[in-house]
Amino acid sequence: MTFIQLTDVDLIYGSAGSNPGEGTLAVSSANLSIAHGEFLALVGPSGCGKSTLLKLIAGLVRPNRGSVKVDNEEVIRPLKTVGMAFQNATLLPWRNIRDNVMLPLEIVEPYRSRQKEDRAQNRDRAETLLAKVGLSDFADRMPWQLSGGMQQRAQLCRALIHEPSILLLDEPFAALDTFTREELWDVLQELWAFRKCTIVLVTHELREAVFLAQTVHVMSARPGRIIKSRSVDLPRPCTLASTFQPHFVELVQDLRNHIGPGKQP
Repeated sequence: MTFIQLTDVDLIYGSAGSNPGEGTLAVSSANLSIAHGEFLALVGPSGCGKSTLLKLIAGLVRPNRGSVKVDNEEVIRPLKTVGMAFQNATLLPWRNIRDNVMLPLEIVEPYRSRQKEDRAQNRDRAETLLAKVGLSDFADRMPWQLSGGMQQRAQLCRALIHEPSILLLDEPFAALDTFTREELWDVLQELWAFRKCTIVLVTHELREAVFLAQTVHVMSARPGRIIKSRSVDLPRPCTLASTFQPHFVELVQDLRNHIGPGKQP
């Protein structure tokens, strides 16, 4: 069943008032359907509107044309049921890792209103997630005491602590070295199996997209729209050994053939 639906969406940055002739057309006639609990990846050339689609789904921007619906409801304001993680972990330097992870519970309702009553339960919630990503022994450490990969693990926990129905990931591993990045693929797979929320991943790494996602959508050069969709029919969970299998390589190459600065719908 469709959970997230984008229909004929246009998004223009920098338009003044209702005049669409001013500004930059970032996304044009974009259509996207995402099932509940699906892990989906968006790939495409730089500047094609991948991150813009995440903002549209989250309700951070409104389309100039078309509709964005989540669970059959039009998205007209920022959603509370969304978790987000970015390329930089952006952990608060004055809070330890556990308190960083628990931050959304101080902001998002209904958790915010029940902070004092649920303090012990929320702490257990954080400890469970930290254990899932191998950070149980680092809950009391400060962010600067952790490596980049460990900070990203903490960021994923923070994005999931309030049990969102949607997790939006914008190049969360792009700044990491290859070995750390591949290690976190396994971590993200495990977190998805644990929480089973709907995940939309933006990435430039095609191996990452095929390794993690059930479906990969390729976007055209700006103005972006979906020009290729490919189901990933691999046994789950994937392993690093999977990346050397002929079918995995074929999937990556097929996607690569549809990406390039000049690719248009």
